[in-house]
Amino acid sequence: MAQVMHIWRNNPKNATPYLESLGDPQRQTSEKQIIIDNLDDWKVITATWFEMAQYLSVLETLANDQNFAGRGKAALLCSKVAYCLENYEKALAFALDSDNNFSSTPRQDDFKEHDSLYVNKIIEQALDTYKKKRNQKIDVEPKLAALIDRIFQQNLERRDFNSVIGLAFDTRRIDMVETAIKSNEAPDKTPVMIETLNKVWESQLDIEFRTLVLDLIFHMLDADLQIEKKGSQNLALKVLSICQCLIKLERPAQVAQIFNNLLSKKNTLVAYQLAFDLYENAPQEFLEQLKELLFKKEDSPENEETKPSPENNNLKSILSGEETIKHHMQFLIKNNHTDMLILKNIKDVVRGSCAHNATVIANGLMHTGTTCDDFLRENLDWISKATNWNKFNAVASLGLIHKGHEREARKILDPYLPRGDVDPYGFKEGGSLYAYGLIHANHDNQSVINYLTDQLNKATTSAVRHGGCLGLGLAALGTRSVKIYEHLRECLYSQNEAVSGEGAGIAMGLVLAGSMNQSAFDEMRSYILDTQHDKIQRGLRTGIAMLAYGMLEKAEPWIEILESFHSESIMRQTAVCMIAMAYAGSGNAEVVKRLLEKVAADPSSDVKRFATIAIGFVLSGNPELCLSHTGMLFEHFNGHIRYGAAIALGIACAGSGYKESVSRLEPLLQAKENFVRQGALIALSFVLIQHTESTCSNVVEFRKTITKTITEKSEDTITKFGAIVAQGILDAGGRNVTLSLHNRDGQPDMPSVLGTFVFLQHWYWHSLTHFISLAFQPTCLIGLNKGLKMPKIVFRCNTKASYFAYPPPLEDKKKVEVEKVEVAVLSTTNKKKGGEKKKEQGFNQKKMEVDEPTDETHSDDKEKSDERVNKEAVQEPSFHNISNPARVVRLQLRKLSMPTEGSQYTPIKSITRGGIIMFERLNEDEEEELVEAAIAGGISSDSGDSKDGMKTVAPHEPFNFSLLNY
Repeated sequence: MAQVMHIWRNNPKNATPYLESLGDPQRQTSEKQIIIDNLDDWKVITATWFEMAQYLSVLETLANDQNFAGRGKAALLCSKVAYCLENYEKALAFALDSDNNFSSTPRQDDFKEHDSLYVNKIIEQALDTYKKKRNQKIDVEPKLAALIDRIFQQNLERRDFNSVIGLAFDTRRIDMVETAIKSNEAPDKTPVMIETLNKVWESQLDIEFRTLVLDLIFHMLDADLQIEKKGSQNLALKVLSICQCLIKLERPAQVAQIFNNLLSKKNTLVAYQLAFDLYENAPQEFLEQLKELLFKKEDSPENEETKPSPENNNLKSILSGEETIKHHMQFLIKNNHTDMLILKNIKDVVRGSCAHNATVIANGLMHTGTTCDDFLRENLDWISKATNWNKFNAVASLGLIHKGHEREARKILDPYLPRGDVDPYGFKEGGSLYAYGLIHANHDNQSVINYLTDQLNKATTSAVRHGGCLGLGLAALGTRSVKIYEHLRECLYSQNEAVSGEGAGIAMGLVLAGSMNQSAFDEMRSYILDTQHDKIQRGLRTGIAMLAYGMLEKAEPWIEILESFHSESIMRQTAVCMIAMAYAGSGNAEVVKRLLEKVAADPSSDVKRFATIAIGFVLSGNPELCLSHTGMLFEHFNGHIRYGAAIALGIACAGSGYKESVSRLEPLLQAKENFVRQGALIALSFVLIQHTESTCSNVVEFRKTITKTITEKSEDTITKFGAIVAQGILDAGGRNVTLSLHNRDGQPDMPSVLGTFVFLQHWYWHSLTHFISLAFQPTCLIGLNKGLKMPKIVFRCNTKASYFAYPPPLEDKKKVEVEKVEVAVLSTTNKKKGGEKKKEQGFNQKKMEVDEPTDETHSDDKEKSDERVNKEAVQEPSFHNISNPARVVRLQLRKLSMPTEGSQYTPIKSITRGGIIMFERLNEDEEEELVEAAIAGGISSDSGDSKDGMKTVAPHEPFNFSLLNY
């Protein structure tokens, strides 16, 4: 029998006789085993699998026969036949039942490609089944678990630890994560653990498993943490990574212990660096708990006589945000490159209150944090044309300009803040409270919160209450204070007034962002259904969504409740917005699929628009994936979906200059719907912020498009509003900030996400445009010494200086034209001059020969040509030096390095991360040069120098509005 089968295998045809023999009870078991062995060959299977499929029941009988010696081989043959039939579940089941005859390593013979495809498919099916059961917490059968363990072991033997960790994340195997890290033979396992930590942020892990992984990495890093070299970069890297874990694990007590250990072992600079990074990454509630643990002994009455150490004072100043805000403001003032001619040109062409309002807001965005209010000073008459809510927005824009100028905020806003005399409308006073909140946004300054709460309680007009609510929400952002929430709720319930209620609803969400407060959710949801005011409903929709920020699957019960209101469009909108906030930055593919289903199925255009925008939030920081999911939506017939697709792509690609996204957005600038054109303009400004012709050539044409849109008389108001705001975003912060929903570590940044989300509500209410300032992040590299001062440090950028330079300023065309105007000359004068010229020429010819007059135009062209040749001859160096504090855009970071010679400082962490970095001085004996403090604008000159050593300048005059003139 064996010889016959061997001959047949050389040219396998008509396998039916052999298959019938398998079902013949008269046949010997040994003969059946020989037939099975010869049929289990891809050369035979590829030629006869369709015949085997008809006898699959016979093969299954042998595979299930415990007394048949070749049952394992029979089960493997059944698996391969089921694979050919594309019944992969059955193929996996028989492969697992083949008594280890299934090999997870493909055979290396003439038919290795067939075996490779089969093995890979079985493994894929096994992993999918295993993951599904692990996620649903269903018991996994031992054979499947054994196969997965075999796959893990093979990767470990190949030293492919990245694959092991990735597979462990997918299958929720915390034991294999630990095994992979410990199996690494490197003496210092810190890089492996850091890489694993980065994968945690990038992966779509549920909160429960993510907590297990972070806890594991924390304990492994903590055990490996040996404070050996004072101020070493490796020490800083370990400490910062540990604290990243502890922030997500919400363990401020252990962070406080790390601070105490660092200070006790004189690692002061590392402690300061950790504090700066914590302020940037940790929520306000976490920081407050940490400060209470660190400084509660100092603040107690028993220790009033004991003075805190300078290190503790500095640490407290950093964790409270004072140092970060101060140094960012210094950076923005010193490097302010706002082109005032752009604003002047916009001011000269705009007509109507909407464009006027947009221009004032754009000025605020362009000067965010610079304290430069020159445009307001020079155009007081024009600014004073603002009426009603435009007046509110004009005063609120001061909060953008002086963002972070906290020490003098009350003095700056003093002319506009509420006083004893009651204004009948209160637009100016309400705007000033809003501005006060913008200046102190996300800082949790208790005195500011108390002041705003007091003003809110005293408010008598809707505009003042609206500004007070927004200001209070901004100042208490993320504090999760139930007391502040109750004040805002009282404002909502007691007034039941549309404008006040909208502000209160938004502010309640800002204060309790990410808290998952059940009572707040129930109260706000009930009030949405009870009230008849659309504005209150929209405010509460925004607020409820923010309650679930970053909660991932924990928000699903709330989302299900909101989706159950099938007849209430506002509740379905709230559900979609909550998905956007809960899964912001998670990249969860299943959530994106759900959102696309809502885009296709929901009858409400508002729900469709919000669902499309939500895709951008979920996929923020992943431009390619967002473009692949929203690409088809750009061709949709519904304008609301196209608007949403534009904004979603703008959010996901913010600051990236991603050219494929720009090419998708540019056609929407010609859309027939004005709001779609507005969305495309704003989205493009998101993508192209801080880009130059060198980094993204599309930005030059986009700037021309903005100018054309603003100046064209035929363009409608809605599109012009978008163009003017887009100009403000494009040149935001004196061209020294970018827009991003993620921090430097790549994690979602709460103020940025919430600020962008509220900004998008400008669709209904232009006053919310100011919220985009929360997403502005200074693109700086600031070096500090142990005294938290800026020393003079030089950094090296290994690229041409022009590559990342500021855009060139506009030229004033009017001045150029004036220089070229010819003087009008009478004909009689020409005749007289002609006669005199002839006489003069005759006289000159007698004296000497005269060259022919040259053409002035030709001469100018020649000079320009010579200049161009000279410039080309002098090649620009391939590197340049930048000084502390330095403007360093996102793409520029990886080009940075410290000078190889002559530097007196060494950084505590790599300067390629950017931001505020502590520097250790190498030679303490040499005299240290410090950077001179910049002048802050908008403060009275007779107030003396501030405590920061900054000189001050006189403020602009208050806006004097009179409704009688309009």
